[in-house]
Amino acid sequence: MAKEFTYHGKRLEELKQMSLDDVIKLMPARQRRTLKHGLSEKQKKFLEKIKTVIKPAKTHLRDLIVLPEMVGKLIQIHNGKLFVPVSITDEMIGHYLGEFALTRQKVKHSAPGIGATKSSAAASVK
Repeated sequence: MAKEFTYHGKRLEELKQMSLDDVIKLMPARQRRTLKHGLSEKQKKFLEKIKTVIKPAKTHLRDLIVLPEMVGKLIQIHNGKLFVPVSITDEMIGHYLGEFALTRQKVKHSAPGIGATKSSAAASVK
């Protein structure tokens, strides 16, 4: 049997019914302080947008904290180059959107170029 998700002892249904002030009290310190300052106008506008729009919403708001009302939505988060599609799950509550759209990719090296080492100078160039 699958274990039911809880966030600090509260089920997802309970979290969705709670007010934002009550959810803030459950968050870790950094997220709690950020949300106490209040959401910016852009963040408020984006939250209203994802409530109404069916298709994936695009955003540059990497500093937005995942709230219970966002669970189950598909959001495209900008990573500096392109929009990365992210499906919000219940385990993401309390994390920042930017954590799920990585800005740096793994370095992929190939063979060394000509002149990179002393032994490559003896290699024939064709």
